Amino acid sequence: MTQHFDCLIVGAGIVGLGHALAAHRAGLKTAIIDRDSRAAGASLRNFGFITVTGQQEGITWRRAMRSRDVWADIASQAGIAIHHRGLLMCARRPEALAVLKEFAETGMGDGCRILVGTDLWEHGQGLRADLAGALYSPHELRVESRFALAQLTAWLVAQGVAFLPRTAALSVETERVDTPAGRITADHIVVCPGTDLTSLYPEVMARRGITLCKLHMLRVADPGFSINAAVMSDLGLVRYLGYAGATTLPALRRRLEAEQPEHLADGIHLIAVQGADGSLVVGDSHHYADTPDPFQPRAVDDRILSELSATMAIDSPEIVERWVGVYPSGPDTAFSEQPAPGVRLVMVTSGTGASTAFAIGEETIADLLGRQPPPHA
Repeated sequence: MTQHFDCLIVGAGIVGLGHALAAHRAGLKTAIIDRDSRAAGASLRNFGFITVTGQQEGITWRRAMRSRDVWADIASQAGIAIHHRGLLMCARRPEALAVLKEFAETGMGDGCRILVGTDLWEHGQGLRADLAGALYSPHELRVESRFALAQLTAWLVAQGVAFLPRTAALSVETERVDTPAGRITADHIVVCPGTDLTSLYPEVMARRGITLCKLHMLRVADPGFSINAAVMSDLGLVRYLGYAGATTLPALRRRLEAEQPEHLADGIHLIAVQGADGSLVVGDSHHYADTPDPFQPRAVDDRILSELSATMAIDSPEIVERWVGVYPSGPDTAFSEQPAPGVRLVMVTSGTGASTAFAIGEETIADLLGRQPPPHA
């Protein structure tokens, strides 16, 4: 039997859920389909860290600010716990502190503070005493992705959004999607394929140079102290595009190339966030391939842990869980195309889905409905 909706979302990862939320808020009868029974890809395997500070200047940063606000609003309604707020971007070296000080003077540094000495130790438990300082940002939020995605999906269903799991999109055309269970029709269709680069619109993926990025993730046992903000360090300053314009960045890069070349080669930078049980989710690394291998070399994990121990007072971290995440990667942070009238193909290709998807969803739905773009766009 053919089912009809105002808006059909293909893909139940965070990008798809962001579009479903925007469509629902726009008053559209909305459905989500996904080939799996539940989200189990990049949206589930990440830090649950809604990152603002360090995002690329311009639309990506504005999307992150807006998405952070939506997360804060939806979390209370959907029963999603916010485990901590803010970011401590720690500087292990004076060159890193120089970059942070320069960043703090920019528009994106609004609301951020440089912490050194006593101010830093009072603000961040568990940080090593030999840090040069840190930048504190109040903007970030952290949820537990492995629970938050299911909670958000359940909340959307409770609000009237239909969720059709184990329903693959075999083909998409204007106003219709064919699935193994039959045809679904919709006035508007948004395809959010995540890491599936071949089933739908492979020609777009090839033209845009989309590949996949594999990252190593670790869960570290409760270190015996609590952190009230996410923790990052020097290596992140040369990966996050929000710092790319700093005149002081080349000096830091030269020192990192001399002191941590293997970390740079593995695309490692530190993120550490804490859950309700006290354990830390720690990562990550970046390796690129059309089909990443499933293996997790110990040497890469050891380099991630060495950066953790150089930043936080955890000399012998106990690993309680390891996993690999994969997300689509390309030359743009995200993109949207119209492969057919009334259809949009939307992908986040920079690992920033949790941080920007809600805002991107608002932009896409406004575009489909011919409405003015939201203020952040």
